[in-house]
Amino acid sequence: MSFFPGPDPTAGDAKGCDAVDMVIVSRSVDLAGFSVRRALPHAKRRMVGPFVFFDHMGPSEFKVGNGIDVRPHPHIGLATVTFLYDGEIMHRDSLGTELPIKPGELNWMSAGRGIVHSERTAPEHRAVGEKLHGLQLWVALPAADEEGEPWFAHHGDADLPTVEGDGKRVRLVAGSLFGARSPVKTSSDTLFADVALEQGASMPIDAGYEERAVYVVKGEIDLQGDRFGEGKLLVLKPGDVLKLTAVMPSQIVIVGGAAMDGPRHIWWNFVSSRKERIEQAKADWKLGRFDTVPNDATEFIPLPE
Repeated sequence: MSFFPGPDPTAGDAKGCDAVDMVIVSRSVDLAGFSVRRALPHAKRRMVGPFVFFDHMGPSEFKVGNGIDVRPHPHIGLATVTFLYDGEIMHRDSLGTELPIKPGELNWMSAGRGIVHSERTAPEHRAVGEKLHGLQLWVALPAADEEGEPWFAHHGDADLPTVEGDGKRVRLVAGSLFGARSPVKTSSDTLFADVALEQGASMPIDAGYEERAVYVVKGEIDLQGDRFGEGKLLVLKPGDVLKLTAVMPSQIVIVGGAAMDGPRHIWWNFVSSRKERIEQAKADWKLGRFDTVPNDATEFIPLPE
């Protein structure tokens, strides 16, 4: 999804516990009836592990005839990660990929040196209206992979391992947790887990990943004695095994991984370790040097002025 011109998220005013390094309150923007909340990047915290961008889409409900139309736009130096709870999005890209993503599935698109994609509501879904709720994250690529060949991978619901018991259901999207390992290919040590918790259910948060954060999709959680509600990204301090408990039925995601190999520059849909590479990408898009998207080549998002 293209970077929207919304306000930056803010540092939270919630009481901080010893386990939390920072509480980020996601900021919401309404895009023609479609709400998007952004938690990363933040002025005081640009990344958590390789995650450089964190958007929570919806929950929204489109009326008949409406939907999303994210026209073709470019990316470099990152991987887009799309995971849905409700609805469906048709993905098309300049590699020739054309397929819908549905709830519980994963799209992982590595831009490398450059890719173009679009995300739209299919006509048959637009005709009846539907809900849309999900996450889209960007993962920065290690410097050695920034100019690699672009690639796309789709993983169905059955491909992603789940761990269930004691009032929790953990879907492992990337990395390893509770003895399970995701088959999803990543360019660096990466964790992304989607967790549903019944009221009163508890779970430990492993200290095995260098950087970690918890985002509350819905509900309310207790972390080491302090409570945090929906829309909060809790950036955790490293090194300790922590305990998290659901105050009410809740959905959370845990993200993190190894610290990135240096800072990243972000401009619009471009991420790079080098400012000059972003300038090149801006010129390439403006001059039409990127590949086009088959079956979606008549429109595009112009370079912001």
